Amino acid sequence: MGDPGALERLLLQHAVQEFLFMEADVLDSRRYEEWLGLLTEDIHYWMPVRRTTTAREVDREFTKPGGIAFFDDDLAMLKMRVNRMLLGRAWAEDPPSRTRRLITNVRVVSGSAESEGDEVTVASNFQLYRTRLDSEEDSWLGRREDVLRRVDGGFRLARRHIYLEQTVILSQNLSSLF
Repeated sequence: MGDPGALERLLLQHAVQEFLFMEADVLDSRRYEEWLGLLTEDIHYWMPVRRTTTAREVDREFTKPGGIAFFDDDLAMLKMRVNRMLLGRAWAEDPPSRTRRLITNVRVVSGSAESEGDEVTVASNFQLYRTRLDSEEDSWLGRREDVLRRVDGGFRLARRHIYLEQTVILSQNLSSLF
């Protein structure tokens, strides 16, 4: 006999991937209000600063929570960012960026799908490609650590920690949602 939990893990993996792929499509389609509906009320959206360090200090490569960060947002801040884009008040998004998100190496780190309210910790890699106007072109690579929470039979994003590979960001702005 095989592993009795293998089918459940496979189904959870599939559901998690489908959620992340759908979320990427929502963002790439600029359906930002719909994206806000995929977040929990207590969302923590965080992107630390990465530094080049020696091998001896690799544990200090990323800033820690509470320290300096590119993003350290809650739901109110994310709503404000989205509203600025939708109302044309974000100069960096008028005209709007064209984006494509590639989500890969999705791994369920912990959690299960057995009971309502469960949280699932997910690690994934991403590439976010952005072009704007005639000559602006950016590409960010990194990994994400997400916590997905089951709400009303589906997933909602409760936490996203974004770790860029770049230590120097050459983009003119960081208006994109990762």
